Amino acid sequence: MSSFRLGASRVARQVRAPCVRNTRRYASDSHGPADHAHSTAGHEEHHHHHHHSVNEELGTAFYVTFGAIPVFGALYYVSQPGKDGQPNKVTKWWQQWEEHSEKLANQNALMTATLDQAAHDKHLFYYADQLRSGHYEMRYPELLQHGSARNVPAGTYIRMDKVVELYRKQHLDEEERKAKKLAVAN
Repeated sequence: MSSFRLGASRVARQVRAPCVRNTRRYASDSHGPADHAHSTAGHEEHHHHHHHSVNEELGTAFYVTFGAIPVFGALYYVSQPGKDGQPNKVTKWWQQWEEHSEKLANQNALMTATLDQAAHDKHLFYYADQLRSGHYEMRYPELLQHGSARNVPAGTYIRMDKVVELYRKQHLDEEERKAKKLAVAN
């Protein structure tokens, strides 16, 4: 393709050469009598015309097109099922990825449960005296009645007195059981 273009550009140059053209001369290009006083070596140095290369490089589309052929061939090869109906390589890879992500999810769940238990224990140690008095310090009490205070129809929010009393009773029973267990151990 490029050899054809080279040949075509040579033919075009040869056809153009005998044609007389009126070229526009700019002030910077004009050579007055003072310019001709230079030697021939200076004159050659002054006129250094660079011809642009006629060779054209292959474009991005060429490389993308011919690069896609082996990529699609590899994708076709990988997507073919194995012998005796075994799953293909992509399916095997996907199953390994799912097993790994399930393992990470289990580890994260265990870590979260451990951290929650540690926070609960820390909360018990810091507020043990308040718990005995019946005062419960909640991290975020508004969570129980979370919602907008405006445009709420009557009867939407339920009374939490019974729920608070139930958990207070459960807590006191648990504390009493622990105290008995400690008394027996001592």
